[in-house]
Amino acid sequence: MKVLFDTNIILDVLLDRKPFAEHASFLLSKVERSEINGFLCATTVTTIHYLLSKHLDREKARISINSIVGLFEVASVNRIVIESALKSKFTDFEDSVLHESARHTGVEYIITRNIKDFKKSKIPVFTPTEFLSILESLA
Repeated sequence: MKVLFDTNIILDVLLDRKPFAEHASFLLSKVERSEINGFLCATTVTTIHYLLSKHLDREKARISINSIVGLFEVASVNRIVIESALKSKFTDFEDSVLHESARHTGVEYIITRNIKDFKKSKIPVFTPTEFLSILESLA
């Protein structure tokens, strides 16, 4: 099962943002145990590095990024993804790029806390809590 995690989900875990970190951490543990094939958009990696560098020193930010890249596959952002994002009906370009990156990678689900930003998604989109419920029903 290919699942792309939005930037906010990863930041919830890395910055221990309550109350969101608990469900997000549980989903990341499923990626770690290879129960979910986790993906990040390439822009998520750069955004996380930028934000972590503001809160941590450069070395700690680099170590965090290294561990994330070791855990997740990275969905490409290339010309096709950008052109598709520009043509999409999304109001937010960053979300459109993430969606198109996921779509071109063959991702089956997107996990985000910003469901409203993905109303035009061609891929099913869930919050971490909703996705955990789905996983429980499949077990």
